[in-house]
Amino acid sequence: MPDITDRPCPTETALDLIGGKWKGMILYYLCTETRRFNELMRLIPNITQRMLTKQLRDLEANNIVHREVYPEVPPKVEYSLTPLGKTLEPVIRGLERWGNDYLDSRENNGIQT
Repeated sequence: MPDITDRPCPTETALDLIGGKWKGMILYYLCTETRRFNELMRLIPNITQRMLTKQLRDLEANNIVHREVYPEVPPKVEYSLTPLGKTLEPVIRGLERWGNDYLDSRENNGIQT
């Protein structure tokens, strides 16, 4: 039986793959439907084009997001979750619920966010 210390921490691994300021938001919007690049730019207004491109490439490289390029002029590119990425939906929805509960509790206690 392999020693558990031979493996990286699974929580750290997951957070490395999907953590950070933007990946969670990208995954949140891809949970509901396939999206085009400019649509993601509109949904996440504070992200730069360069950062969105980088984050999508990282998610694609880790088999979480699928990039589909259609042979049209101009080219049409769509992003969706891979089967592996779809397994993150309960995690993303759980974070959404937790975030809503947290915001509600802060509002109910008169704490500004």
